[in-house]
Amino acid sequence: MRVLHLDTGREMRGGQWQALQLIEGLREKKFDGVLLSPEGTPLLAKAREVGLDARPLGMWTVARLARQADLVHAHDARAHTLAAVLARAPLVVSRRVAFPIRSRWKYGRAARYAAVSEFVKRVLIEGDVPQEKIAVIYDGVALREPTGGGDSVVALASADPLKGTDLAREAARLAGVPLDVTDDLVSGLARARLFLYLTRSEGLGSAVLMAMAAGVPVIASSTGGLPEMIRHRENGWLTENDPEAVAAAIRTLLDDPALRRRLAACARETVAQRFTLDIMIRKTMDLYREALAC
Repeated sequence: MRVLHLDTGREMRGGQWQALQLIEGLREKKFDGVLLSPEGTPLLAKAREVGLDARPLGMWTVARLARQADLVHAHDARAHTLAAVLARAPLVVSRRVAFPIRSRWKYGRAARYAAVSEFVKRVLIEGDVPQEKIAVIYDGVALREPTGGGDSVVALASADPLKGTDLAREAARLAGVPLDVTDDLVSGLARARLFLYLTRSEGLGSAVLMAMAAGVPVIASSTGGLPEMIRHRENGWLTENDPEAVAAAIRTLLDDPALRRRLAACARETVAQRFTLDIMIRKTMDLYREALAC
């Protein structure tokens, strides 16, 4: 099967990492793939580093390569628009965000949708996408050696106003602890005792899965798809987006090493059972076959 992958993201965020790992995994399953991403993007560079067929994205390139592909997979909203206009091959769209649907025409063009969570699936259905066109395919991550023995409370840096970097800073201040804000999640997790993931809107949150896989206890907002990964007080801690509530959660977990160890162990087991790369790749292959059979 020849698959043309489109991703227009200019940063290396969770969706780009998932696209990269998916295409690598599909290659091992003998699915031929070409990735188109804007010139100069981190995704294009990293795809080339691992030996994928990755080329600069342009309208004429999309139109030409789509004619040669059995299927087109759009990994973000702008890629979805390009494919809806230019591609004639069956279209699969990954939907990662929780925003309401605006264009009924565009969302009528795809053969199948990969929703990153049940929450996102409900958003699609509310936008009149037929339920039978939607499969929930959770992000997948690799299990890592446990690293939750650090001494920092870590949060991801983000300029996105919907992300809760400001809330994390205020909560850490109230808890009386320094906050380690990082744009390098892997190194941040290596020095983390706790990982804060606070957001006002979230489809799923692959950074949370990475922390869970690394054995770092997570405090996360109880919003969007996050409760589909985290069971409160079982494999993580869910909180309202209130600085006092987040501060109380930080203090509770920092003061109770046994609770942190229990949450971390259960989180790793959750990833191993439900959120592996193998599961994500297998379910995507099944979705491709459904799209081709339409």
